[in-house]
Amino acid sequence: MTLKDLGYNNKLEEYRQENNLSGFLIGRVTQEHKERYKVNTGSAEWDCELIGNLRYTAESRSDLPAVGDWVAISEYDVEKALIHGVLPRYSILERQAIGKFGEKQIIATNIDYGLIVQSVNRDFNINRLERYLALCYDSNIKPIIVVSKVDLVDSEQLDDLIQQIRNRIENVSILPISNNTQVGIEALKELIFSGKTYCLLGSSGVGKSSLINSLSGTTQLKTGEISSSIDRGKHVTTYRELIPLVNGAILIDNPGMREVGMTDNSAGIETTFETILALTSQCKFNDCTHTNEKGCAITAAIEKREIDEASFQNYLKMEREKEHHEASVAEKRKKAKDFGKMVKQFKKSKGRQKF
Repeated sequence: MTLKDLGYNNKLEEYRQENNLSGFLIGRVTQEHKERYKVNTGSAEWDCELIGNLRYTAESRSDLPAVGDWVAISEYDVEKALIHGVLPRYSILERQAIGKFGEKQIIATNIDYGLIVQSVNRDFNINRLERYLALCYDSNIKPIIVVSKVDLVDSEQLDDLIQQIRNRIENVSILPISNNTQVGIEALKELIFSGKTYCLLGSSGVGKSSLINSLSGTTQLKTGEISSSIDRGKHVTTYRELIPLVNGAILIDNPGMREVGMTDNSAGIETTFETILALTSQCKFNDCTHTNEKGCAITAAIEKREIDEASFQNYLKMEREKEHHEASVAEKRKKAKDFGKMVKQFKKSKGRQKF
């Protein structure tokens, strides 16, 4: 395996040369475990930790490495190395950190395509699909919807589920597949390109690990069995992992995500709901609440079934989450600013004291 097999390109090499990083090894983060990382340099995999300066000067979690990052490292022991810096990212996939309003959680970086996986059984949820789309669009990542476990339904039921998606989501490829029967796997492989990085997104038990095995043609990851009590696969993946495929593509596997909270995903929400946003500009009143006003283009479109009411309600919910996140960020910044002023005033007053 070489760096090129991991997605290394001329632009990264130019950055390496321009920033005097020739004396360092360059590798890609394949796993992250708290403050320790696995880094693949093509010829070897290293157990890495951060140098102190990188750890203590980081202003936020986004300044630290994540799965998918390219990093500069130096060896200090057998198969052990230090991470000195993170090379520029061309995409960052992130969501609202669970239970921490105003904070983001990086899912992965340097991604070209998002494989949004949902199964046809109890996991099927178009509202969640729209959330994943917003995350992808906000990061300029091309989404592909993968409907898994199609062997659990008949053709008529499958056609109905696919149509439900198409009624609310446009211009996105939808691939129905079964890891058990291998239906649709070859069609999906035609969208897996050498040198590109794909991130698997979806809840626990939708068949992401099985899909990796299907795409790689080998048993790369263990898979869970279906629970008869909840009709859902058991959680298998416990950490993010970057997996090279034999055709030169890269897959990033993720633990299942039941919560997909919005951050400042304005661009992503606008692209996901562009039809709804276009209609809002046609309302009679600029401050239209889209509930019971006369001349509301949204309510008229819902009545005519030109847009789906559930999709509009999902749009409103995601907008509220985004606004809450932005308000939380602004409040944190204000507190930090006020604290800085207090410290400055305290130091100033101490300097004036005479003993």
